[in-house]
Amino acid sequence: MQLTFFTTSHCHLCELAENLLVHTPMPQPIPVEAVDIATSQELVDRYGTRIPVLRREDTGAELGWPFSRDDLLDFLGPQPRSSGHIH
Repeated sequence: MQLTFFTTSHCHLCELAENLLVHTPMPQPIPVEAVDIATSQELVDRYGTRIPVLRREDTGAELGWPFSRDDLLDFLGPQPRSSGHIH
């Protein structure tokens, strides 16, 4: 699993989210790529009012602020997968 952390400079909420991410014990290390949305107008349009946002690259799932430690751990846990069968 890899995470993308959408952030920007001088963002107090982003600092809170980063602190939570850094100080939450993980069962295994998870690579995190920080992306400053100011580098792309498309990212500003998509995330400008939502940052900080974490995205799982394996599933595309996103977790937007505000989130708690428990929310973060749930987000990082196994994601339900579709069996492909209609019940």
